[in-house]
Amino acid sequence: MLHPDTQAALQRTRRNALAALTPPPRLSLGEWMEAQMRLPEGVSATPGRVRLWPYQRGIADAISDPKIERVTIVKPVRVGFSTLLTGALASYVANEPSPILLLLPTEADCRDYMVSDVEPIFEATPALSGLLSAEADDAGRNTLLSRRFAGGSLKIVAAKAPRNLRRHNVRVLLMDEVDGMETTAEGSPLILAEKRTLSFANRKIILGSTPTIEETSNVLRSYRLSDQRIFEVPCPECGAFTEIQWGHIEWEPDKPETAAFRCPHCESLVSERHKPAMVAQGVWRITRPEIKGHAGFRLNALVSGLANASWAKLAAEWLAAKGQPDTLQVFVNTILAQGWREAAEEADSGELESRAEDFGLTNIPPEVLFVTAGCDVQHDRLEISFIGHTRDAALVLGHSIIWGSPGDDSTWSELDDLLKSTWAHPKGGTLKLDACVIDSGDGTWTQRVYDFCKPRFGRKVLAGKGASGNRPPLTRSSAKGVPLFIIGVDGLKSQILQRLTRGNTIRFSRDLPTAYYEQVAAERQVIRYVRGAPVRRFERIPGRRAEALDCLVYGLAAGYALALNLDRREDELSSPAAPIKKSAVVKSSWLNR
Repeated sequence: MLHPDTQAALQRTRRNALAALTPPPRLSLGEWMEAQMRLPEGVSATPGRVRLWPYQRGIADAISDPKIERVTIVKPVRVGFSTLLTGALASYVANEPSPILLLLPTEADCRDYMVSDVEPIFEATPALSGLLSAEADDAGRNTLLSRRFAGGSLKIVAAKAPRNLRRHNVRVLLMDEVDGMETTAEGSPLILAEKRTLSFANRKIILGSTPTIEETSNVLRSYRLSDQRIFEVPCPECGAFTEIQWGHIEWEPDKPETAAFRCPHCESLVSERHKPAMVAQGVWRITRPEIKGHAGFRLNALVSGLANASWAKLAAEWLAAKGQPDTLQVFVNTILAQGWREAAEEADSGELESRAEDFGLTNIPPEVLFVTAGCDVQHDRLEISFIGHTRDAALVLGHSIIWGSPGDDSTWSELDDLLKSTWAHPKGGTLKLDACVIDSGDGTWTQRVYDFCKPRFGRKVLAGKGASGNRPPLTRSSAKGVPLFIIGVDGLKSQILQRLTRGNTIRFSRDLPTAYYEQVAAERQVIRYVRGAPVRRFERIPGRRAEALDCLVYGLAAGYALALNLDRREDELSSPAAPIKKSAVVKSSWLNR
């Protein structure tokens, strides 16, 4: 018979051996991130160990739940989604090595994400250090956007090039900012990417984005197919749970600093100081429990714990944005995480003409601070619109036509004189043209436009070419030796339509003829399905010309080439002006025909 001390020692040995054979309980993604991940300076405003907010933990739990195949996140800014996405990627690399594909809208997005987020976080986190380094791949096949590691691989690809999605079979698919991804000649990049996961029964598809246009939003369409979870917080007065929405935020007139939450249940007014405790007790509620395997999360910035997302600051942002549809759309998309609903499919030319006002190039309103122009090139003429810009509106001051072939030097000489015009400002100063965009997309006269614009680049006379799709209003072309700017015409036309039909922030001179309004309203917005995906397009109304609309598009695009201090400009315009020479005025009877 063994001595009792010996028996106790043997029992301890057996327990230790069993413990060694039994794997430790698997941490959820949220637990793993808080235990392991470190955020370096430059990546986060609060560097150091990750601390997830309550609404982030619910999303993280769904990502690591093996019963959930898909996760969709409708997100605003200021809620830390990028950190959560990188945490999911890092957890798969460290804990479940697999073939991973990360899809972003553009090549620039891919490079920036790898350099600004992935690499710094992997270097700062001991549990991740070295896992994605070049040394981790003995065959030397690692590149910036393609990494191999023990048991898996990571590819970060751009949705704009469908060829990037070929030849990849992946278990984990991560897609960010999917509303910035456009349907290509091969179809929806989201569908193409999902097809690369078909070989894996345990696949995971994670999709997130700030929504854009309601009718065409990829993330909202995915959310509608999910179990549609919403984040609710308790009222400190009555205890009832509510998803805080913008309609629940109130403030005293012209005092956004008094913004508070009005509980829809007990109607108590809850101040900002209660928000941290409310959010800490918040829960995700599933509104469509019949949907299995697809967790959908909808979140807005009203529950964000960041100082710049306080109710008071968001109220101030809304007051600044509400006057213009384009700025209001940014607020609706990025703060409220809601899709923007277009007000109308087309503008009414008669209604626009009825709003004409008594101003023009010879009597510029005092609120105008700078002037831009847009020029359209036709085979027998140049058409140009002059746009006056206030702090919150655009005023079409005049529209002129220079008759003559763009192949004749005299035509361009006449345009040059027109662009050198100056105008007396009612406050005593002098206005001149600050920027102009000339259409070079005609093809026939492209080189003549380049030749005209290049020596005048210092005056911000720019050659522009319109491009469809989800593009910025104005970006410099990467083509070497060509002074060309790409104009995001779809976005600008959408902006014009909204400003014409909501808010009246594009105003017109009474000097403009009826034909001008017919041309400005010459296109309507439609939704077409391209390879199964809804695409928003502008199509010409049969029988109408659109030169005036094109000039307005280029004139608004020209404003994006400027970085003006409007306070300083206003002071300059209040200074006595030097005598100005009389402007050349080009008139035509063509628009009146």
